[in-house]
Amino acid sequence: MSREEYIKSGIDKILYSWLNMMLFSGTFLILSLSLLDYYATPSNFVTFLVYRIFTAIGILILYLINRIKINSILQNSVLIVSGIIPASMVAMMVSKFDGHQSPYFAGFIIVIVYLLSFTPINLKVSMLVSAVIYGFYVVPILVYDNISNPSYFVAANGLILAIIFITVLSRYISQQKLIRELSLKYDLEQQKGQLEKYSHQLENMVAQRTKELTASEQRFRGLFDNANDGIVVLDTNGIIQKINNKFCELHGFEKNVLIGTHFRLLEAKDSDNAKEERMKRIVDGEPLVYETEHYKKDGNRILLEVSSKAINIGGELYIQSFHRDITEKKQMQEQLFQSQKMESIGTLAGGIAHDFNNILTAILGHTELLHYCEGLDNKAKQSLRIIENSSRKAGQIVSGLLSFSRRTSFEMLPVNLNNIIKDTVELCETTSSKRNVKLKMDVNNNIPFVHADCNHLEQVLMNLFVNAMDAMPNGGSITITTELVNLGKAANHLRPLLNPGSYVVMKVTDTGTGIPDEIRDKIFNPFFTTKEPGKGTGLGLAMVYGIIKEHKGIVNVKSALGKGTTFELYLPATDAAIRESAKTSASSATRNIRILVVDDEEGILNFIKEVLEKEGYRLIVTSNPHYAVEMFSEFANNIDLIITDIVMPMLDGKRLIKHFKAIKPTIKTIAISAHDAHISRDKNIDTFIKKPFEGADLLSSIRKVLGSESSTLKMN
Repeated sequence: MSREEYIKSGIDKILYSWLNMMLFSGTFLILSLSLLDYYATPSNFVTFLVYRIFTAIGILILYLINRIKINSILQNSVLIVSGIIPASMVAMMVSKFDGHQSPYFAGFIIVIVYLLSFTPINLKVSMLVSAVIYGFYVVPILVYDNISNPSYFVAANGLILAIIFITVLSRYISQQKLIRELSLKYDLEQQKGQLEKYSHQLENMVAQRTKELTASEQRFRGLFDNANDGIVVLDTNGIIQKINNKFCELHGFEKNVLIGTHFRLLEAKDSDNAKEERMKRIVDGEPLVYETEHYKKDGNRILLEVSSKAINIGGELYIQSFHRDITEKKQMQEQLFQSQKMESIGTLAGGIAHDFNNILTAILGHTELLHYCEGLDNKAKQSLRIIENSSRKAGQIVSGLLSFSRRTSFEMLPVNLNNIIKDTVELCETTSSKRNVKLKMDVNNNIPFVHADCNHLEQVLMNLFVNAMDAMPNGGSITITTELVNLGKAANHLRPLLNPGSYVVMKVTDTGTGIPDEIRDKIFNPFFTTKEPGKGTGLGLAMVYGIIKEHKGIVNVKSALGKGTTFELYLPATDAAIRESAKTSASSATRNIRILVVDDEEGILNFIKEVLEKEGYRLIVTSNPHYAVEMFSEFANNIDLIITDIVMPMLDGKRLIKHFKAIKPTIKTIAISAHDAHISRDKNIDTFIKKPFEGADLLSSIRKVLGSESSTLKMN
């Protein structure tokens, strides 16, 4: 191999190694810097976290690609792409947060320094990478941003260019130094052959003395006994020959008990065949690192990472193993995995795409509501008409648009919690009686009001009732109580998530089977369920937790196997006077008609809710069709009408209506969609409303569908 080939090969190997380390560590660096996002721009924290997650995934993919082989073209390509990906992320952050005045320009500096400071690349590649990264900063600003603070922008550009110049210069100097070092190493290896001849003569002279010295040093006890890891020395048959103090501490045994016993007696995890195969591989000279479980003296188990290797001592073969306790490390990994899983679920739930016509429906609907507001002057009315006309034109020109779903809005009013409990109990009594479950109310009539959304609290109670009835397959009872609790500063250690003050506590107690300890911490996780497939979505208790949290309260669970479960819901009390909602002030002609509304677009859902509540209809609204299926299965007899979107990402509306009809063939249905009007020919659909629509269209369709039946419904 020539000198040039040797130098190129050496640089390629170093580039491969350093690039692997840089990509792997960069994945975690990108995610860890999200803490700065939280303090710098809390409003963009979630959006930036999504950027960082996708960027980290891209870098991790590059890490896997880079590991394929050592090749200068591959490594340089990976390096360039690894600059483009985080530069794109930082560019989006700059665009999202103050543009040319954004402090996130420092992210480009970090990317440049991180890429060029560690990887041995030549001057051309260094300049190319720097130019690409700088382009991601300056081009979008010059094209799309209005530079209102040129001094800040010029200073930021100057700083970035200065860093590029310094880093590229440093990279060039380091590259030249590396070439000189490899050249010198090449010369040294050429001379190695000559030195080996001389060293062979020296080895013969000191062989006997080295043998005695090696045997003496290998038995040196100081380092062995005081090592931080447990060390054991076995013979080739697996018999323990020597152990150090840490090994005894990990297992709880004395040295004289373990020495002379077979090592297999301590291993608890693997089969005998696996142990024998592992021992054979180590004896054959293969160093192994593996995880296993060992028994301790007290009968418990300990999770260990073991590093084993065969060594020659005094001409005899032994196996030396280092043992490290990784129990806490594994627990932390599991917690991190759980946290990342929940974060991913939240990201997916917030990133569902919707048709542009859904947004137009919400715009037109709320525009219609504004027309009913008093005090609008002619200019305001003209603006509303322009909005209406423009929205309709947009519906004809634009085929679709992506939007992110938002949280459900809450109509918070001072309400009497006892009244909500009474209404919900009346709604669920028919279902509970069929399942041989008795609903009992033991409420305190002197409790103060709470700021709450009536519909959402009804859904909380219905979810708790459904779960309780499922836990009592042979029947039982559910007791609902209310009381006033005053939490002072001294009680903070009992309820650390609540501020001092007065709270109305609602308790829902069942006589069911109880909740096992091992799943109690998971019951509020989205999609976690112990029910059979098809009988539960796993969203009921997750919705309970979210709704109570939005009400600035907490949910506490007390349960024992075979003794039932109690859910304690703490809601802040208020001194405000109660207000009659639209539901109670509406005419009695519609107040007893209950409608289930399903639409994955929150803007449309809020529009329908406001229109129908103003008319006095009683509603169950949800953006999750699976939750709608679960609620209808329990309360079908109390629901008079279904209004559902047809195109939804989780469950098609036509399938949803078919499922409802199978449970209750007489249920009336209204389908809404921005797409094919031919779905109105479906025999399961009573009428069809095409998006965008107005409140008058919706109310007219409801009256048309219910017809003369509405009078019968009102009397029930």
